Amino acid sequence: MRKTSLAILLFVIVPVCLIGQGQQGPAIIAVDVAHPGAMISPQMFGIFFEDINFGADGGLYPERIKNRSFEFDKPLMGWHQVLTMTSGGNNSDKGEMGVMTDNPLRPTNPHYLRVTVHEPGYGVYNTGFRGIGVESGAEYRFSAFVRTAGPTSIRATITDTSGRELGSGKLEGFGNAWKKYETVIRTSTTEQHAQINLFFDEKGSIDLDMVSLFPLDTWKNRPNGLRTDLVQLLADMHPGFLRFPGGCIVEGRRLATRYRWKTTIGDVTERKTIINRWNDEFDHKPAPDYYQSFGLGFYEYFQLAEDIGARPLPILNCGMACQFNTSETAAMNEIHEYVQDALDLIEFANGPVTSTWGKLRAQMGHPAPFHLEMIGVGNEQWGPRYIERYKVFAAALKAKHPDVKLVVSAGPFPAGEPFNTLWTNWRQMKADIVDEHYYMAPEWFLKNTGRYDNYDRSGPKIFAGEYAAQSVGVARPDNRNNWKTAISEAAFMTGLERNGDVVQMASYAPLLAHVDAWQWTPDAIWFDNLRSYGSTDYYVQSIFANNVGRHLIPVTPQAQDGLYTSASLDDGAHELIVKAVNVSPNARPAEIRLSGLNPSGTGKVVTLESTDLNAENSLDHPKNIAPKSSTLALGSSTLSVQLNPYSVTIYRIPVR
Repeated sequence: MRKTSLAILLFVIVPVCLIGQGQQGPAIIAVDVAHPGAMISPQMFGIFFEDINFGADGGLYPERIKNRSFEFDKPLMGWHQVLTMTSGGNNSDKGEMGVMTDNPLRPTNPHYLRVTVHEPGYGVYNTGFRGIGVESGAEYRFSAFVRTAGPTSIRATITDTSGRELGSGKLEGFGNAWKKYETVIRTSTTEQHAQINLFFDEKGSIDLDMVSLFPLDTWKNRPNGLRTDLVQLLADMHPGFLRFPGGCIVEGRRLATRYRWKTTIGDVTERKTIINRWNDEFDHKPAPDYYQSFGLGFYEYFQLAEDIGARPLPILNCGMACQFNTSETAAMNEIHEYVQDALDLIEFANGPVTSTWGKLRAQMGHPAPFHLEMIGVGNEQWGPRYIERYKVFAAALKAKHPDVKLVVSAGPFPAGEPFNTLWTNWRQMKADIVDEHYYMAPEWFLKNTGRYDNYDRSGPKIFAGEYAAQSVGVARPDNRNNWKTAISEAAFMTGLERNGDVVQMASYAPLLAHVDAWQWTPDAIWFDNLRSYGSTDYYVQSIFANNVGRHLIPVTPQAQDGLYTSASLDDGAHELIVKAVNVSPNARPAEIRLSGLNPSGTGKVVTLESTDLNAENSLDHPKNIAPKSSTLALGSSTLSVQLNPYSVTIYRIPVR
């Protein structure tokens, strides 16, 4: 992910209609099943996660309390006094709250809240991430670390916007040393924008830290687990890989706020909160309350990848902050620290339980290795400084872990400089995988379906690491996830698949966006505090990821008259997979002519379509455009089919 200033220069305005076309005879799709081609990467289509648009805290990581450890730059952000009414008007004299640092719970998170109660009934409240979402009949674990020489209990109530109580619980029995206390609150009503109130009914002072309201219903019912509906959308894609944790978030605006994986593992209370680099990136959508608690850290990322059957692809800082911001760069004599982080990460993921970092992985609950096979060095870097630092990484990592493939950047743009210079160096250095990014107009994606047709097959492999069609302009706030953007990406993806021998991986970006707290659009999946839906672009990604074979099959035409095709062979399912994308406004009769195959029985068909290029999905209409399944009778090597207007159609044909 990147800042927009330079990227906008590359944007191309597109007409509303993708392809205008008159009535034609049947399109001939010739598929040469008798001559299967190269192998396709088993992790061809995957997902890219970055903590942008409140994708982690407030999203995939379902903690309901904002600033639970009081570590924001404004330590009381998110926390307010409950104002009571007296004859004299608003009265907050019942008590006060302040942030302290003496004898903290954890040195890595030194701030905590001290509440001083002058009169019983004093209260404070937190409204969470654009409100606290709770569901009727659901249970939430309310917990806090507490120490006190005064009040011995806390009443917690969850209320809606009118002040009506939806559920309550109580913590009690406190002592004068830090200790965790918890209870379960069951809510009676569904509410998107609730708040939690903490009341103190005894005089004195009381210290609180790591105040938490967490759903019991998490992915796989794990404590500190992930939001179930969002993970399910990811799992339904059957992605080949999971790239994490970003994006520009890896770099940080400055090196001091870069992503350091070691501070995101271990006990949650010890993970160091930092500001999110998307906090105030865009004037159109500032988010001063956007921080990273790292409740979702590297251990959870590896665990998520394993859960959804994806290969992990962590991206690490190479000693360079975001070049669109400060471009701060660590000196060459300081690079050892960054390289050691990479070596230690490989040990954390793959090392035996007798190793230092492998032991920590086991202590966190995963004795078995995570089978890390690739790692990214830098995100969207470019220039001589990047190449110089990569050489140090490559020498150290390849010497100790020659089987771990390294992913390098091709810069922020898909052509020109610095793209060309970087590629010249990567070819000379025989890099493993080169990460190319393109946030462009729908028209660009249609024109570039053959982008990789002539890439050197003996050179580095390709990772299409970040791409998304921009309906208006790069990162413009009025971009839409509509059918026009999605179908242009589908056409482009046929070209990725047809070049599956050189294109190893591809992922749409960004992945997640909160409808009330986004910074960048378009995005694959949108959500609010309780609901979520896959965009049109999500469903294109999903049907491609769920229908990718292991061998390339020659097909013609590949891109002609608004028709884009690809074909592959799924050895495991014994099925031929043919994809056809019709970007014209007209229905297209077509004949799929199979050379070397006389099918019989019934084929499976998946269709994604809309006659309205501006059509979108939404929270209220999550499947306005969604895949539809049907069947196709098979009787000969020529299959007569109908390609609907503006449609993506996938045929799965049994092969003996």
